[in-house]
Formats: sequence, C-alpha cells, structure tokens
Amino acid sequence: MFKEFKEFAVKGNVIDMAVGIIIGAAFGAIVKSLVDDVIMPPIGLLLGNVDFANLFWVLKEGAAAAGPYASVAAAKSAGAVTLNIGLFINTIITFIIVAFAIFLVVKQINRLKKEAPADPTTKDCPFCLSSVPIKATRCPHCTSEIKAAS
Repeated sequence: MFKEFKEFAVKGNVIDMAVGIIIGAAFGAIVKSLVDDVIMPPIGLLLGNVDFANLFWVLKEGAAAAGPYASVAAAKSAGAVTLNIGLFINTIITFIIVAFAIFLVVKQINRLKKEAPADPTTKDCPFCLSSVPIKATRCPHCTSEIKAAS
C-alpha cells in the first residue's frame, strides 16, 4: 500500500496540481491586495469617499452597543448582524480579475500548443478526381496510372 501511495504521490500530475494550487493561492493574495489596496480606493473616492469594505447594512442591532457603527468590525464586535455588501463587491471584483488573468494565461498556452498540420495521407487522382492513398501508383477507381508522391 505504501508503494502504491508513493507511486501516486510522485506522478507528474499530482505534483503539477500541488504546484498549481500553491501558486494559485499566492496569486489570489496578490489579486486581493490589488483590489483592496489599489482599485477600490480610487473607485470609492470617485463615488464620494465610499469605502466598499465598510459598506454594510445593519439587519439587527448589537446587544453590547447600538449603532451607528463605523465599520463592519465595530458592528461585529458589538454583536450586530450585518449584510456586508461592500465585501461582496470586493470579492466579485477579485474573481473577475483572477478569471481574466487565467483566461490570458490559458489563451497564451493554447497559442503555444498549436500543433503543426499532419502530413496528408491521400491525394486526388488527376483523371477521376477520387481520393487515393498518397503512395498509390494506380487509381483504384479509374485504374489510371498516377505519379507516386515524392
């Protein structure tokens, strides 16, 4: 059983998948920082100093302290139940950026993976225009002699 596990664990696909997951997690952290620290502040400024991370609605006041709350963290610490719209908007923007980046990577990989067209296996008979094997010297349809492929 240990031998089978070792063979499974060192297969190329498992290692490639593990590397992909680790790189994906690191990339996700970079994109989250890009959204939270670079993209959302100017958007919030354009919309009148709105901080999307703290855009929320209080569904139920907290038992410890009544609102209004300055931030989601303050509302949560007071025990309030909140609907965190801003965090959801940030998550959607993060997803769109990650999806677009993955799209670009896959598009480039597919462009590099294009295979050369396969060599032809047939040719047309010059007399009856039927398709014949490339090495044929006589057409099986009209029995005419045809030149062999060079």
